[in-house]
Amino acid sequence: MEQLTLEASPQASCVRINHVDRFFSKKQVLFNINLDIPYSQIFGILGPSGSGKTTLVKMIAGVDEATNGEVYVLDKKMPLLSMLKKIGYMAQADALYGELTAAENLNFFASMFKMPRAKKQQRIKEVLELVDLTAFITRQVKHYSGGMKRRLSLAIALLHEPPILILDEPTVGIDPVLRMSIWEELGKLRDNGTTIIVTTHVMDELERCDKLGMIRDGKLIASGSPCDLKAAASSSTIEGAFLYFIGERR
Repeated sequence: MEQLTLEASPQASCVRINHVDRFFSKKQVLFNINLDIPYSQIFGILGPSGSGKTTLVKMIAGVDEATNGEVYVLDKKMPLLSMLKKIGYMAQADALYGELTAAENLNFFASMFKMPRAKKQQRIKEVLELVDLTAFITRQVKHYSGGMKRRLSLAIALLHEPPILILDEPTVGIDPVLRMSIWEELGKLRDNGTTIIVTTHVMDELERCDKLGMIRDGKLIASGSPCDLKAAASSSTIEGAFLYFIGERR
């Protein structure tokens, strides 16, 4: 099926992806991806494991590079080292220092962003409260559960208040109450101008996104608002719409 793009109106693009392919050796994992992500929206990326979601967000974050095509973030061609301070990136694999405490991890990453001391302490307090880790601030991260590590990774991504936030499966292993709190915070960030790109398999999270991109086998098969995609597929659910676009439901 050819890619379906449903756009309500033209908007300025925070992220532009033009004819992007990605090969690893001789294996192609992304095929001619074209995508515009507007400013100040939550853009969700949906697709099964191995579909290319993580590869795509890595290129947007500037930690991977397209084999063919171009990726622009804030009108800058990626990858570009100077853009790192403008992007908060939460990878699928937690990049934490196990021998350090949560406070020490946060202080280390804050120093990379050259945050003023007073601002750094304020933000560390705020992000720890958001992810409900204040009581565990002095515990070594190697003693954290998997869910706690995910929460700390999210706190680090939020720490320097970047204009672009890229979250790869951010709520895996997080309990439903905290997950709801995190999504409420993401909504506030969006309303204050942050552009958020998130990959997730959780259907109710996808409903909270302003726009979605559906990927299968390295190809972008559909993009648009959740409502428009469901309407085009004559489905009441995002899951049903995805099945429609991959040809599994008629």
